[in-house]
Amino acid sequence: MRDAEHSTSLQAYFFLVVTTACWGMNTIFGRLAVDAVSPMQLTMLRWFGVVILLLTFYRHQIAADWQILRQRLVYLALMGSCGFTLFNALFYLAAHSTTAINIGILQGSIPIFVLLGSLLFLGYRIRLIQAIGAVLTIVGVITIATAGNWMAIAQLDLNRGNLLMLIACFSYAAYSIGLSKRPQVSAISVFAVMALVAWIASLPLLAIEIGIQGFSMPTARGWIVAILVTLFPSFLAQVFFIKGVGLIGPGRAGVFINLVPVFASFLAVMILGEQFHGYHAMALLLVLGGVGLSELGKPKPV
Repeated sequence: MRDAEHSTSLQAYFFLVVTTACWGMNTIFGRLAVDAVSPMQLTMLRWFGVVILLLTFYRHQIAADWQILRQRLVYLALMGSCGFTLFNALFYLAAHSTTAINIGILQGSIPIFVLLGSLLFLGYRIRLIQAIGAVLTIVGVITIATAGNWMAIAQLDLNRGNLLMLIACFSYAAYSIGLSKRPQVSAISVFAVMALVAWIASLPLLAIEIGIQGFSMPTARGWIVAILVTLFPSFLAQVFFIKGVGLIGPGRAGVFINLVPVFASFLAVMILGEQFHGYHAMALLLVLGGVGLSELGKPKPV
């Protein structure tokens, strides 16, 4: 029995580590997309590719759940637009004016925004240790947003990309909170409908982008980035995350999300050659430490 549990845990750990590595890769892809494929083109292509893959491999499961899903289409439309389209559009816009390291570390703040949102909108009670963790994470976010110079707040001299990424994190946190009300069907089916909505919602954003700056075809590198973004952060990561959660539960699986800024920072230095400064190290410690304290403060399941 213990061997079976150990094997299950190892499988889950594999799925979840690969998931967070893929999400860390997305920060690298976002930077590689600059001057190769526009932010709204990449958002549209990403979700179009995911829809094709999901219909190819999971169409029977989606069809089986459709009668329940169709009753919640408004909810799923809001979730897909907020958590997928808006988050990704802001994510790729941010990549044009901030570093992959900054994007990765700022992503680590999402669990704290989820915690605070749960307090405000779901009546979730926060323990003292969780409150301390939230404060530490916020300090880390401000450290990144100001590049270690807190006086920039008073001067309103904040990096545009960092601010866009913070808005993206708020958007994804709202999506995460909304998942507590998702239809009780296969997670893959829910993901498929939201991905379809995300693709449809990306079309007017793409039209606006073309209207403002004109149309330019993605370069060869842009097409490669779009394919990699579709396969790894979008499709493989989501499917593996669903499998990991199914094996060990959302509580234990959620902790692995803390690895995203670690992978993002490592990959940014190794692949993009970005400089890792002292304020990056401080912010990374504050964000991960704050999230860790908030996890310790969660009530234990009974």
